[in-house]
Amino acid sequence: MKNKHLFTSESVAEGHPDKVCDQISDAVLDEIYKEDPSGRVACEAMVTTGLAIVAGEITTSCYVDIPKIVRSTIQEIGYTNAEYGFDYLTCGVVTSIQGQSPDISVGVNVGGAGDQGMMFGYATDETRELMPMPIILAHALTRRLARVRKEGLIDYLRPDGKSQVTVEYADGIPRRVEAIVVSAHHDKKVKMKDIHEDLKRCVIEDVIPKNLIDKDTRIFINPTGRFEVGGPQGDTGVTGRKIIVDTYGGVGSHGGGAFSGKDPTKVDRSGSYMARYIAKNIVAAGIAPKCEIQIAYAIGVAEPVSVMVNTFGTGHISDSRIVKLIRENFDLTPPGIIEKLKLRRPIYKRTAVYGHFGREEEGFTWEEIDKAEMLRKKAK
Repeated sequence: MKNKHLFTSESVAEGHPDKVCDQISDAVLDEIYKEDPSGRVACEAMVTTGLAIVAGEITTSCYVDIPKIVRSTIQEIGYTNAEYGFDYLTCGVVTSIQGQSPDISVGVNVGGAGDQGMMFGYATDETRELMPMPIILAHALTRRLARVRKEGLIDYLRPDGKSQVTVEYADGIPRRVEAIVVSAHHDKKVKMKDIHEDLKRCVIEDVIPKNLIDKDTRIFINPTGRFEVGGPQGDTGVTGRKIIVDTYGGVGSHGGGAFSGKDPTKVDRSGSYMARYIAKNIVAAGIAPKCEIQIAYAIGVAEPVSVMVNTFGTGHISDSRIVKLIRENFDLTPPGIIEKLKLRRPIYKRTAVYGHFGREEEGFTWEEIDKAEMLRKKAK
């Protein structure tokens, strides 16, 4: 008798109000990094009907036009019509920015962590990306939703939306998709019958591999019915509220810190990227089919206060020996992480949607597996 269980992960579209805020925050960071790669940025955004607010602590030698950045980001997402209840031309933009606290900067200036906290990284061999299958499929659905909207393949779609995928596992291996949920923001004229047919054909069937769907797979498209009021008009958005969407879809642990709008001296971001990089290289090396890493820091202190490895009993060597390999072969200080992963670059806006991990794209240096062969040899 196989041991079966279900696991579900969700993704949200780039027009989801929380994701609008994440993109605004990271767009501000990118714009500063184009001119001042040493800038200190902690930028938060909030959006609601007709209004975007940007606040935070920024210390930089350059000038950036934050209202212009906000409007251009909203335009790129697709809020270009006042009928949506929120658009780049008519929304109000309020800013409240101050410098970084001197009590924080004194520790960061000498290479210490920008805050205390614990960060987690995770990897598993169940997908080519070495990510959990439910979150990979959920992101693929929201990516496709954006593509068919922007290319005009489904002309009644608006920027907001969500997806959710439930995968059935047997003995820890993903076998089939149990349920799919897609909720798409749309205009007032379209019929529900057309939404169901179009999203099933152009989005779900295009994304979900046929071998994972069977007669028992349940598909829900706009399950509450109409989704005419969406985006910031339908729900207030805030930066950093989709931390599980941003990471592993609920698989493994999470330290609680958000990423968007934070420069890499903030270990919430850089420490999590490094933990993913290490976990992915350990799995790619064949040391374990699944691996979770925890790194913890004290504010102003460079070296982590702890490093933990959990291979869930799957490791070919002990977890304690893997910790030793990590300590000997990875620089875990904030300056070391920033240098290794090349984090002082304007690469962050793209990370703000469709997850920070499992992305084999230019700039996602923490997804490289350049240490796998070295780890494989040393583990032997």
